[in-house]
Formats: sequence, C-alpha cells, structure tokens
Amino acid sequence: MTILSTKHISAILLTLGLTTVSSCGKTTGVTAPIAEANTIAQRLVSTAVAQKPNNPQFGQPIDCTLGKDCFVLLYFDREPGPTAVDFGCGRQTYDGHDGTDFAIPDAKAMAKGVPVIASAAGKVLRSRDGVIDRRLQNDTEKANIAGTECGNGMVIDHGGGWEAQYCHLRKGSVAVKPGTQVQKGTVLGMVGNSGMASFPHVHVTFRYQGKPVDPFVGPDAKVGCNIARNPIWDKPLDYISTGLIRAGFANKPPDINALWEGQFSETQLPANSPALLFWVQSYGVLKGDREQYKLFAPNGTTIADQTNEIKAPSRTWLGYVGKRNSTNSPLTPGVWRAEYRLTRGDRVLTEVKREVELR
Repeated sequence: MTILSTKHISAILLTLGLTTVSSCGKTTGVTAPIAEANTIAQRLVSTAVAQKPNNPQFGQPIDCTLGKDCFVLLYFDREPGPTAVDFGCGRQTYDGHDGTDFAIPDAKAMAKGVPVIASAAGKVLRSRDGVIDRRLQNDTEKANIAGTECGNGMVIDHGGGWEAQYCHLRKGSVAVKPGTQVQKGTVLGMVGNSGMASFPHVHVTFRYQGKPVDPFVGPDAKVGCNIARNPIWDKPLDYISTGLIRAGFANKPPDINALWEGQFSETQLPANSPALLFWVQSYGVLKGDREQYKLFAPNGTTIADQTNEIKAPSRTWLGYVGKRNSTNSPLTPGVWRAEYRLTRGDRVLTEVKREVELR
C-alpha cells in the first residue's frame, strides 16, 4: 500500500480541483489545461511512490519450524562502527554481518536435507554450485575460499528494486539457474555448509536498490537497535536471542566440531563406556546467566547437581557434567536421566530433559 504525505495529497487535490474547474468551461481551450493538470497529478503521485519503498512481503527462506528444528543464530549488524548489535539490542551478530543466518542443528540434519526456499517470486540473476561443504576452523581455510565466500547460492531479483542473495547451500543441491523464474516457496536447494561457513545454515541478504536491508526492521530504519520497525516478513518472526541447539549424552568430553558434525546423538551406550557425560549446546548466552545440570542414575540417585554462572557472553556455548566409570564406582546399566535449565534473572530461557540407556 502506498502512503502519500499531506503535502502530496494537498497538491494532488489542488490539481484535481483545477481539472474540475477547467472542465466546467465551455471554450475550446479547456482540453489543454485538463491534460496538463492530469500530467501534473501523475507526476506528483509517481514522486510520492518513489520516495516510499514498496515493501514486498518476504517469506521465511528455509522450510522448517523456528525454535523446533531450526533457529536464527546470527542477525543483521545494526551498528556502523566496529562494535556489533542486532535489532533486539543483543549480541547475536558480528561486525559487518549484512544478513540473517537460519541454522540447523548439525551435519546429520544437513545430510537428510532441509530445503532453502524462495522468499518471494522473482527471476534468478546468478547462481553457483560445486563448492564443497566443510566447517571452516582457521584463517588458512578461510583464505582458501577467497572469492567464493557465499559458497553455493544464488541472487534473485524480486522486483521493485528488491533482490535477495541466498548463500552456503549444500554442494550439488542448487536447483535453479540464471533466468529461472521462481515462485514464493520454490525450492532453491538444500541448507549446506559451503563457502565462509562454520555451521550448517542459509545466509540471506535482502537488498533494496543495492543496499542491504535488515528484514526485521525494514529499509527506512535508523541505525542502532532502539528504533521503529517496519519488518518485511510476511509473518512475524520471533526474536529468540538465546536458545538450544542440541543436547545429549557422550562417553567422552565432546567438542564443538564433533557436535556440529552430528556426533553424540545416541540414545544407547555401552555400560562399559569410560564415562557418561550429559552435554548441552546453546546459543546467545550472556554474562550472569545461570545454568543448572542434573544427572540421575537408573535407581533415581542424584549423581550430579551442578549450578554454574556464565562468566562471559558467547554466541555458541557448550557445557556438560557426568560421571567416570571405575571399578570402585561403576556405571549402572539401565536408563539414566538428565535435566538442564538456563536462567537469566528470574526468567527461564531453556529447559531440557534427556534419557539414555546403558546396556
């Protein structure tokens, strides 16, 4: 819907009034003033429209349920300087990040296939496939992908000066080529880990007239986070700055690489395992957050009840508790239970319950 300013409305009404008055005349010279008045009115409307972006309604670019089997890990950076802040005044972004990262839990979910879909109808301008999927871990690996930072992806012209760039799709999954006409919801490929990526996700950058736009605030928003918002999403997307990625059990201390690969997802482990560890991977924790772990043996005995205060903020977080297997204190076969709670002040951010069977 186009919104005209009072100035433009008044000018248009004045011009229309000129048209009406002129049309009441009976001389042969009336036609020219009417035509001129109509031209002026059309120009005023066109000027008003040009000054207000015609925001399309973009859909979620990934076929999943946020908060259940996918999540937004990184948002648009709202600060023009070296610091970084997302639109919710949180820290789930980094300096210069010009898009939104819709993530999935691990490489196993990526292998099964999570579709990346067109956020709106449009025409594919450019596309690329063939870049391998791997989690970048150091500067050397990052340097090796120079020129292909987006990995596998495409740029789509959505009309009206709007474009969207979709990045990091899975190798071999890109389903469109330059010139392909897509509809809203058309499958473009699968979520991957190609290019400059350290976790499986699709990065989407929306642009209006060539300038990146934060989809949660719209193209006319001021910098910073305490600002008026005019999101371009077709449906409200909740701002969830802290949440769960995965949780489970392991027979040795897990690390971030192993978790992103999808390891330690078993619900059964050998009773002679060297240890039993309950782990939780989260995102968006802040200094002062408190986490509580509980681990229960098959007979209900509390093996661990540990509360920690997080000392520094982290975009991704890993913690665990557990019990070693020893001759004097062996792991008991049966179903072990675990509970986890992350709180901020008096607010519960995350609650997790898991079970594993030792056999």
